[in-house]
Amino acid sequence: MEWKVFLTVFATVFIAEMADKTQIATLLFAADRDTSKLTVFIGASLALIATSAIGVAAGAVLSQYLYVKLMSYVAGTAFIAIGVWTLWQGYQST
Repeated sequence: MEWKVFLTVFATVFIAEMADKTQIATLLFAADRDTSKLTVFIGASLALIATSAIGVAAGAVLSQYLYVKLMSYVAGTAFIAIGVWTLWQGYQST
């Protein structure tokens, strides 16, 4: 196992998932007293595994047709665009 890659991916996904809408939805499901916490945990975990598998598969396929550096630039640009859009939406609503 490539520990440097593993730790980088783990830290990146962990930080990205903290306090996002997925975690808040999971928190709300777990807050229901009549709901099994184990069921919520397993459901949320399997959902994250499934979406991660889709991301890995898509990355593997795209890397056959696109340069990894180009994919990095596109992803970085998309993250910046989403951030700017989010800030703009917040600015307009005040």
